[in-house]
Amino acid sequence: MSDNQEIQFRTDVTVEMVRANAHDADVLFAARVSTKGEQSLEDVNADASKSAGLINYLMRDRHGSPFEHNSMTFYVQAPIFVFREFMRHRIASYNEESGRYRNLNPVFYYPGPDRNLVQVGKAGAYTFEPGTQEQHDMAEREIKASCTQAYEAYQRMLDAGIAREVARAVLPVTIYSSMYVTMNARSLMNFLSLRTKREGTHFPSFPQREIEMVAEKMEAYWAELMPMTYEAFNKSGRVAP
Repeated sequence: MSDNQEIQFRTDVTVEMVRANAHDADVLFAARVSTKGEQSLEDVNADASKSAGLINYLMRDRHGSPFEHNSMTFYVQAPIFVFREFMRHRIASYNEESGRYRNLNPVFYYPGPDRNLVQVGKAGAYTFEPGTQEQHDMAEREIKASCTQAYEAYQRMLDAGIAREVARAVLPVTIYSSMYVTMNARSLMNFLSLRTKREGTHFPSFPQREIEMVAEKMEAYWAELMPMTYEAFNKSGRVAP
């Protein structure tokens, strides 16, 4: 039987740092083993602030492997269409909730008032513009109506004894899912370079806004964990090493 929960609508995403073992010093001992061998063990707990030059050098000249010796695990709630974009990045470990084993919660995404709606230009050379109030009202109204109808059909099938893995077929990709994603700083930099839009980057990116919302929250956590590496990443034009 279904739980017959009240349908909810959101315009945001959730990102939480679950666990992290990531420090600027991790970059130093990993890099110095190439020249110091076993003596690099002395740098495991080194003061990274004395070695900003090395971190900047590694970032600038794209010596990437020293940035891999760390780990961050995030909990993410976002619409399923965001996860499908996220999992294009085959540089992380993912575990997502399953619609086969649990009833999916009736929580759906719709674009908030600040979300640009209108695509201007052709593929590969376009921009997004805000749209009119009428367009925003229509998007909200139509999405909410469609999601409500779909979830009611999902509930009816569950109540009739139809398996979750079959009943979920009626649900749209605007439904929220949740996952844990684990990656290192090098992988995160690659993700951020593609999924955020920043002025002054060497390789401009034009991400879909919803995945950028996730990326921005992940970036804020990482910036606190590895401030020197984060600064070097920005100085290098946000190019992943």
